[in-house]
Parts: sequence; C-alpha cells; structure tokens
Amino acid sequence: MTARAHRLPGWSLFAATLSAAGLPIYIFAPKYYADSFGVGLAAIGALLFLLRLIDVVQDPVFGWLIDRIAPARRGFWVGVAAAVMALSMIGLFAVAPPIAPLWWFGVTITGLFSAFSFLTILFYGAGVAQAATLPGGHLRLAGWRESGGLIGVCLAAIAPSVLVRFTPDPYAVFAIGFAAVVAIAVWAMRGQWEGGTPQAPTPFKVILSDPLARRLLGLALVNAMPLAVTSTLFLFFVESRLAAPGWEGPLLVLFFLSAAVSAPAWSGLAARFGAKPVLLVAMGLAVLSFGGVFLLQTGQVGLFAVICVVSGAAVGADFTLLPAMFATRLAQVAPRGGTGFGLWGLVNKLTLAFAAAALFPLLDRAGFVAGAAAQPEAALWLLTLLYAGVPSVLKLVAMAVLAATKLEGPR
Repeated sequence: MTARAHRLPGWSLFAATLSAAGLPIYIFAPKYYADSFGVGLAAIGALLFLLRLIDVVQDPVFGWLIDRIAPARRGFWVGVAAAVMALSMIGLFAVAPPIAPLWWFGVTITGLFSAFSFLTILFYGAGVAQAATLPGGHLRLAGWRESGGLIGVCLAAIAPSVLVRFTPDPYAVFAIGFAAVVAIAVWAMRGQWEGGTPQAPTPFKVILSDPLARRLLGLALVNAMPLAVTSTLFLFFVESRLAAPGWEGPLLVLFFLSAAVSAPAWSGLAARFGAKPVLLVAMGLAVLSFGGVFLLQTGQVGLFAVICVVSGAAVGADFTLLPAMFATRLAQVAPRGGTGFGLWGLVNKLTLAFAAAALFPLLDRAGFVAGAAAQPEAALWLLTLLYAGVPSVLKLVAMAVLAATKLEGPR
C-alpha cells in the first residue's frame, strides 16, 4: 500500500472523532448530570468505577475478537460500532432520562464507551499493519493520528461553551452534531481497515510475557493517571478553586490545542534523539506545570492559562510517543495489534475509573458540592491537592519507570 493510499487525513479525522467521544465526555458528563439532574458526585464516581470494571474483561475480549475478524469484514463492524457510539451519545445528552437519571447515565455511557473501546482497539491495531508499509513508519502515522485526536479533543472541549450562545441545550446539539461527524469519519476511512492477513489472535500471555511490552503497559498505567486526575477535576477546579466560571471551555481548548500543536514537534524530536529521552523531558515539564498550580491565587486565570499551555504541551508527548513505542514493540511480538491494544486501552481507561472512584467520594466527604456558590475552605484545599499534588507524585513515578526501561524507541 502506498503512502497516498493510506489517506492519512482520514486517519486524523477518525482519531478526532474517537477523541471527542473519550476524554471530553469523562470531563463533561459527570458535571452535566450533577448540575442538570442533581445526581451526587459520589454516586457518579462509584457507578463509573463499576462500569469500568467491565473493561477488565471487555477490552481484552474486544482485542481478541478483532484479531479474528477477517480484514474484509472489518469495515462492516466499524459501521455497527460507530452507530452504537453515535446513538449512545444522543441518548446521553439529547434525550430526557426515561428512567432514574443515574441509571440512564449508566446505560448510555456504557454503550458509548463500549463502542468507543471497540473502535479504538481496531483503529490502533490496524495502524500496526498500515505503518509497516508507510514511509516514516509508526512515528509518521502517530503524528497524523494523534494530531487529529488532539484537535478532536479541542473541538469537543470548546463546543458546549460556544453552542450555549446559540441554543439553550448545547449538549444536545453537540451530541447530534457528533453523530453526523461519525458518519463522515467512517466514510473517510473506507478501504483503510484491510491491512494485514487473517491469522490466529496473539494470546495475551505472549504479550504479557514479553518484558518490554509488559513494562510499557505498566508505564502507560502510571503515566496516564496524572491526566486522568486533572481531567476528572478540571471543571470543578476552574469553577470553584479558581473562581472563574465560564472559562472552563477556553482553558480546556488552550490545554488540548497546546497538546495538538506540540505533537508533531515531539515526533520530530523523537525521530532525531530517540523517544525515551524526549519523553523524559516532557514528563519533567509536566511536573513543573503541576507545581505552578500551588502558587495560584483565586481569579488568576492568566497564570492558569500559562500552566495549561505548558502541561498541554507535555501531554502532547504522552499521546504521541507512548503509543508509537508500544506499536513498535507489538509489530515484533503481536503483529495483528488487536490483542495488544485491547490491553493498552484497558490500562488507560482504568486510570479514569480509579480517578472518578477515588476523587469524587473524597471531595464529597470534604463538603464539596458541585455548582455551589461557596465551598468549605478545607474542600478547596483538598481540591487543589488532588488536582496538582497527586499528579506530580504519579508523574515522578512514571519518570522513574521510564528511566529504568531499556529501549531504543520507535524510529
């Protein structure tokens, strides 16, 4: 397959669509249901944790099944999963809960993230085969894919705050628009799923018994935790600790736009100096940005914007280089990619589950109430500690794990 036949813009658009259905929904949905339907944060956190436990079985099974799908049939199953994802998004935000809001939240978000998981695993697994014939290999494909994904996150992050100027129900309009984009993205990726040849799925034990693949999975778990924590608490931090309601959307866009703009630069630096040293630099940059949060005073939106730019740039390296490292290793131990990225998706989503399950109950006990005009001082202090202190420690642990990992990095 030639580089032209890869239709790299299609990979960017599909990545953007998936990203819009991933992290932004973890950021928006809990607050939306807490504000609109009075669902408690502790209840939402507990439900998210329980639902994510499904992924302990579901994601590896998806990876195993995807490896068994004949390449010629992948496009059909992409269409089915994309339809489930689009309809679930509409149900989550554009349909009044026909049952108790907490349970409707659980039903719709389960459909959304199950389809999201299936598509993400298939998408990244297909990239392993496609990159083998693409000039520039995994890093070039990752640059297109992750840049598109980060742009998708940016657009999803700003959409509600922009749409609220034109409609009283911005989340409903967002959900309907998302469904339309899903259809376009599926069309743009036509003919891109057939790479590779049918073969038996790689057993999980083959990947888990490989020392480097196992170490990279562990690194992904630890390294994704800081982003999971800050993403889970971002809206609450801006609204209550920074006392800047209305700035959530622009600041989120600034964060993810910085990540998107930096992604090609990180790819270029990794191609020249190696992925490991470049990623270590980016991780150190993230720690510095977390430390700056403790210096903020109420209302200092400008300084927090600078922190968003720095931390977003650091995340751009995480999104671009770690998947490329893992894909490079999978090309050697599990060429189909589905099983490996099933495990990859599992460890990344578990971080969001643990963040919601641990953080929301802690804030609840401290007296934090979503949307309240005034919060207890102890709750605001805890919010700051959880938002900046915990990610700093976790990122330092991730740096230690990466420093102890022997690899050459993707080229």
